[in-house]
Amino acid sequence: MISRRSVALALTFAVLSGPAWSASASAVKMFDTDNDGTLDLAEVKKAAAALFAKLDPDHDGTLDARELRGRLTAKELAAADPDHDGTLTLDEYLAVVEQRFNAANPDKDGTLDAKELNSRAGRALLRLLR
Repeated sequence: MISRRSVALALTFAVLSGPAWSASASAVKMFDTDNDGTLDLAEVKKAAAALFAKLDPDHDGTLDARELRGRLTAKELAAADPDHDGTLTLDEYLAVVEQRFNAANPDKDGTLDAKELNSRAGRALLRLLR
């Protein structure tokens, strides 16, 4: 028999984890072009490149802190900016995306599922894709 405490704990867990889990699951659906239920690096980079183009309204081929709209902290931007010009090129942006992909992929299988995207590293990656 299931106790009231077990039901309460299960409901609490569902309420607290539901939105984040569903956001991760919807990200998989949104970016999963081969419909295998996971995201590979190519799918993630394709999504990141499309967002980069959208975030670059002046079409100068770079994103500054304003255009990044909080996707990276000032410290993260500085670390991702090897030429220290205060902007990221597409290649520099994709390098950050790849770093975050690898951090979110602890089993090193080359794909991310909704559970991995719901991790701290996975959520950091999703900030670069939305």
